[in-house]
Amino acid sequence: MNTRTLVSLSLLLGIGTALHFIIPPIMGIKPDMMLSMMFLGIVLFPEKKNVLLLGIVTGLLTALTTGFPMGQIPNMIDKPITAFVFFGLYLLIVKKIPHIAGVTILTALCTIVSGVLFLGTASIFFELPGGASFIGLFTVAVLPATILNGLVMFILYPVVKTILKRTNLIEPAQS
Repeated sequence: MNTRTLVSLSLLLGIGTALHFIIPPIMGIKPDMMLSMMFLGIVLFPEKKNVLLLGIVTGLLTALTTGFPMGQIPNMIDKPITAFVFFGLYLLIVKKIPHIAGVTILTALCTIVSGVLFLGTASIFFELPGGASFIGLFTVAVLPATILNGLVMFILYPVVKTILKRTNLIEPAQS
């Protein structure tokens, strides 16, 4: 892992943290916009060590900015698992589906995976806030985040990829 990669990943995580911090919680849970930045980092720098780093750091940063009561532990469990699920699925489809479509679909799918892991972990270890149901929280937070993260990835991925190619931060052959 070189310094350029670390700086690029740090910038993505910084943007994701700002998004996660400013979005208000709905029924005690925030739509997780940090995921799109984590997924973008995985697609741009698809190596296991980068995925591990992104998963752990994303978990820590979302734990620090969560609006969910006792949401720190579910965030730290959910993000590394979601990062590797995304990475594994990305490696499976990278050559089979047009890149932007595949990445957008994976982002939406793995946002749902993350939401289920987060809410499932929270409901196992703690009570869901305000007596809310799993389905209720899934509907008001995870589904909107799924749509938003898919749109963010669809718009940002081609732009960021072009910028990184022009600045020689990623190889031109990488799609």
